[in-house]
Amino acid sequence: MKRKISLFLMLFFTVLTFAQKTVSGKITDEDGSPVPSASVTIEEPGKDAILAYGITNSKGEYKVTFTSPEANVDLKVKAFNQKPLTKQISNSDQTLTFKMQSEATEIKEVQLKTKMITARGDTIAYDLKAFDSKSDRTLADVMRKIPGIEVNKDGTILYQGNAINKFYVNGKDLMEGGYGTINNSLPKDAVQKVEVLENHQPVKILQDKVPSDQAAINIKLKNSVTMTGRGEVGTGFGDPWLWNVKLTPMFFGQKSQWVVNYKTNNMGEQVENEGNILAFGNRFEGRRINASQNDWLNVENASTPNLPVKRYLMNNVHYLSANYLTNIDKKKEWELKANANYTNNAVERESYSQTDYFGGSSNYTNILNNFYTDKAKGELIFTKNAKKGFFKNTTSFSQYWNADRGIVDRTDAKDGSFRHADEAVESPTTSFQNSLSTIVPWKEKMVNVLSFVSYQTDKQNLEVSPSSYLGIPGFTPSASSEFVRQNLRLKTFEANHSANISFSSKGWTFTPEVGFNFKTTDLVSDLSNITTTGVLPSQYSNDLKYTTATPYGSLGVNYKSESWMLYANVPVNSNNIKAEDPLRNVSKTVNKVTFEPNVFAQYSFASFWKASVSANINNNFGEINTAYSGFLMTSPSGINAMDINNPIPQNNNKSAGTRIEYRNPLNNLFFNVSYRFSDAKRNLISNPTINGPGYSIMKYIEQDNHILNNGYSAEVGKYFPKFKTNASLSYSNNTAKSDAFLNDESYTNNNNGQSYGVKFNNTYFSWMSVDYNASISRTKQTSTGKINSSAIRTGFTHNLGVFFYPVENHTVGFNWDQVNTNAADQKYRNGFYDVSYQFTWSKKKIDFELKWMNIANKKVFETYDINTTNITFTRYQLRPSQVMFTVKFNFK
Repeated sequence: MKRKISLFLMLFFTVLTFAQKTVSGKITDEDGSPVPSASVTIEEPGKDAILAYGITNSKGEYKVTFTSPEANVDLKVKAFNQKPLTKQISNSDQTLTFKMQSEATEIKEVQLKTKMITARGDTIAYDLKAFDSKSDRTLADVMRKIPGIEVNKDGTILYQGNAINKFYVNGKDLMEGGYGTINNSLPKDAVQKVEVLENHQPVKILQDKVPSDQAAINIKLKNSVTMTGRGEVGTGFGDPWLWNVKLTPMFFGQKSQWVVNYKTNNMGEQVENEGNILAFGNRFEGRRINASQNDWLNVENASTPNLPVKRYLMNNVHYLSANYLTNIDKKKEWELKANANYTNNAVERESYSQTDYFGGSSNYTNILNNFYTDKAKGELIFTKNAKKGFFKNTTSFSQYWNADRGIVDRTDAKDGSFRHADEAVESPTTSFQNSLSTIVPWKEKMVNVLSFVSYQTDKQNLEVSPSSYLGIPGFTPSASSEFVRQNLRLKTFEANHSANISFSSKGWTFTPEVGFNFKTTDLVSDLSNITTTGVLPSQYSNDLKYTTATPYGSLGVNYKSESWMLYANVPVNSNNIKAEDPLRNVSKTVNKVTFEPNVFAQYSFASFWKASVSANINNNFGEINTAYSGFLMTSPSGINAMDINNPIPQNNNKSAGTRIEYRNPLNNLFFNVSYRFSDAKRNLISNPTINGPGYSIMKYIEQDNHILNNGYSAEVGKYFPKFKTNASLSYSNNTAKSDAFLNDESYTNNNNGQSYGVKFNNTYFSWMSVDYNASISRTKQTSTGKINSSAIRTGFTHNLGVFFYPVENHTVGFNWDQVNTNAADQKYRNGFYDVSYQFTWSKKKIDFELKWMNIANKKVFETYDINTTNITFTRYQLRPSQVMFTVKFNFK
């Protein structure tokens, strides 16, 4: 493996050093005045291929770096109202000044063609009109078709395969990372262009001092003051009666911006996650998290199929959110942001599974769930982001009132006996966070103070009736009780404080930092109405306190030049971990100093290329869920406890990777290739002891073991203007090898997964547009040693969307989702088809849509799975055929 890494790094540095030449100089007109915005390109003689390019600044200065094996290259200069200039130059570093002759640029008729992709410095701009089709209505519809940009299923926007760190509208960050609402509801007609800000440092005082390898998106609207938004109102035929309402008005002004969003439906569309934080900005902005519950206790959950969510989600959701931004000073440096959202969601889910064990026994399980989500979140943010200082304070509060229900029928694998249960979980959660970050210039230095405080309480109660359902050997329900109840309460307090000072000189910035991280969690639990022989009553309870205190010191090193970008952090941590539960004789400690450096280096060359390497080391020492020793019913299917002799885990993770990317807006070509290797070394290896169906004691063996991961990926995308087609191909290969134990028997797990993907959309014909996505996957799982097994699974999925425009303002659509799986001798083919008709009232910009979903009325989805000990057949409940009539409109 070390040879593979060395070879890859040798290739990487060979690319960096091969024939890199730079031509710089100045472009003037006949009078000697500088010519700004002139394009300077380098091409190989006799070939219509641009190697590199540059654009002159306001002083007429240019600089182009290129790579070529040829002895000579052609340099071409073009500028408005100037005669184009071409000169063959030697392949060497040189400074050249050119004087251009005046020549009027004739504009034929009044047809002005704007370039679909343009680049200037670190900004790449996409003309939205070049990529949209007649069926597109929102920004997200078009974003999915732009080369180099990808939109994940959860709404996350990727540029060249990496998540963006900011999403701006007219340069303002209204949504603070929760940009899904705007992306999904901003009408495309309001957008002038989409800008990608490469290597974007969002904190202005740190620009040119602390570099960033992440990109940001800026949506530039046609008007500086825009009132817009998107709305839909729909009703449908089905059981029950269907509805779908979306109302998202927006306002974007020079001083203030706001978005109000209300969405509700019961026809299988997820809308409740639109407010999730998808872009987390920069660590100097402080810490922001998606508040979530600690889900220790759960009812038994029906499985979900590998299908688009809309095919199986039985929901009844109401989601309301509001985001507001305003400048509170005359200089427009201070901003106040207020965000709030509320979710009320009910989901019904059902699945049936049958498991045949290799030993000959079998059982079946049928689960019907109702999940109830009721949560509210509020957030207040004060920000000053200026060249002379930075301040940001974020206060957020979240409250959950969630509840889950389960009705379960199953047979026992040993004796075939039938069991039935009614299961219920109540799980209220309260969460509060406050994050503060400020950067103050001090002479030639910068002082940064960071503070994060979080407090969360989780109360969870799991009740199972009848008590006899548990059927766990050694555990007897109380004769007088009809149910078994698990109570649990968690209190978590976390505080992170740090201070640093930065020194800058000649592109270098050094940042020494000291800090203190503290986290404490209290776990109190009680399992009632159950007894067992030879177990003290205290073993049904926990009163555990788990504390982590980590003072640290670190040195940050950053460097930025025109071609190079480097940042590294070298921290030394003093880790102090303690777990205490006196009644159950739990008393464990770890005191260890760790060295956890990370480094990233990127080199930009030949205008279009970027190459980078990264490496890091980190350590973790487990959490409270590795230390409790009293019995805990985390699910009705089992009662678990950790062996009291289990030490605190100590895990050391090392990883390294390299990446090469190419993005050329001149020929609309984007691609990236990456490789990553990681080695997770653990001092403990899990050795669960299975005492019966669902009853296990989690023991650990003190033995060094490793999890080795290798990952390769490549992606290439190109837009073909002549055919109005955007196409991309992707490939990934991931291999994991790990040591494992089960019932004191050791074995090795080897997992390999490969996937191939293709996407394209075409708008060449005025009467038709096509969108197509497909992926092929292959996974192989092999266990060798005391446990031997092997399983290979392949899958194929694709989505085809075709829209026909037979007459102006009329659209006929067809959608086809296909999911195929193969395992052993079992093959499953699952196809889903939708058709739609849409009439557009162009004068009012209103769409009337009639859509028939799942026209084949496929009501179940089936899969077949092989693992180490059994074969499992699963059948999932799907949404039946349904018809929706929807009116869609823009607010302005």
